[in-house]
Amino acid sequence: MKRPPVPHRRRTTTPLRRSDIPAAGPVRRAVGTGSVLSAILDHGPVARSTVARLTGLSPAAVTGHVGRLLARGLVREGAETAGPRKLGRPHIPVEIDTGSYLVAGAHVAVAHSTVSLMDLRGRIVAEDRQPHAGARSPYATVPDVSPRGLATGPALLRDLADRLPRLVDAHSAGRTVLALGFATGHRVDPAAGVVVDHPHLGWRDVPVREILEAATGLPVHVDSHSRALARAEQLFGEASTRVSTVLLFVGAVVDAAFASSGSLHLGPRSGAGSVAHLPLGSGGSGGAEPCSCGRAGCLQSEVSERAMVRRAAEQGLIVGSFTELLDGALAGDERAIGLFRRRALLVGRAAALLLDMFDPEVLVVVEPGAGRIPECLAHLRAEVARRSWVCDDPERAVVPSSFTGSVLATAGGAVALGALYTDPLGPWPALPAVS
Repeated sequence: MKRPPVPHRRRTTTPLRRSDIPAAGPVRRAVGTGSVLSAILDHGPVARSTVARLTGLSPAAVTGHVGRLLARGLVREGAETAGPRKLGRPHIPVEIDTGSYLVAGAHVAVAHSTVSLMDLRGRIVAEDRQPHAGARSPYATVPDVSPRGLATGPALLRDLADRLPRLVDAHSAGRTVLALGFATGHRVDPAAGVVVDHPHLGWRDVPVREILEAATGLPVHVDSHSRALARAEQLFGEASTRVSTVLLFVGAVVDAAFASSGSLHLGPRSGAGSVAHLPLGSGGSGGAEPCSCGRAGCLQSEVSERAMVRRAAEQGLIVGSFTELLDGALAGDERAIGLFRRRALLVGRAAALLLDMFDPEVLVVVEPGAGRIPECLAHLRAEVARRSWVCDDPERAVVPSSFTGSVLATAGGAVALGALYTDPLGPWPALPAVS
């Protein structure tokens, strides 16, 4: 029995970003210097007294934490200001210092890799995307998950490391790179710094941190791209994403992440978010080629980039890549738009399942149709309304990525920035030591 649609409250204002929020929300921040740095990120330039109110720390404690952040060069002081109409004691506001340091990011996708630079407010400074050397098209008629004839994991990672100095020389403007963040799909163990299993690349137990630290001399932080993007949403995205968020990533790889009160769920085997084989039931294509697991109708086999290109070919729309298919849809090609509408419906079906399982404040959909084609987002939300038993307001609860257009460049850098904002007084060799 189908559930009847529920009337929804329409969003009537522009979504708030975290910096627009005047007071502390219900998030449980890490106690100490990290909480102070996060408050400055949210609200800076901001007075120390306001930081104390936002974090619940004493004014004396905030003064000490800010002093250490100033000594490390992570924040800077602005000009002295007075209160409204010159009332109240003057104060010296503090804000994130974006002029001294950067982080580097690396993301490995199925067909290409991206190296990027990001400032401490999460803004992309530069990026370089290159196809994998020696790889045939990931859209060829082969099983949906298989090695692509790529260079080995270590060789590809060393190529990433070789590209980074050129990007830094051209775009750092004298700023020092603090660390390198690495992200990719499938199972990644951030504590060990290892890609546990990436079937599309043919990687298993690849020691990413060890290889990249040896090649770059930088501290390296490693995570899955879905967890990295969930963390980026909490740091730099819409305000609604900081309480509890499910992030659904739909690309060449399909996976997810779950964040609650600033913490990301990992799982004992680094497998949290493995949603590629969620069954779509009768909404699947029926006669489509089976998934790598041997069944038909799995989420990834129906909505991945390769599945989209294959289905386009079945309809006589021949494109060389998913990017060409997306460009066609954006240019108004009705066949391409129809494929993205269908994808939105199937992603909406998976989104409804995730909303009912986790009941998050927000589900973020990282999918270019939802981010760039308004009717696709509407189709996705309508499917959620039809299928979810928990979500009564899809327009509020289902949102596109805050980083549409720069998702892959954001993912790697967000891994490094997430580590920095969690532990700004930790072992960061490029920063001055503080007591």
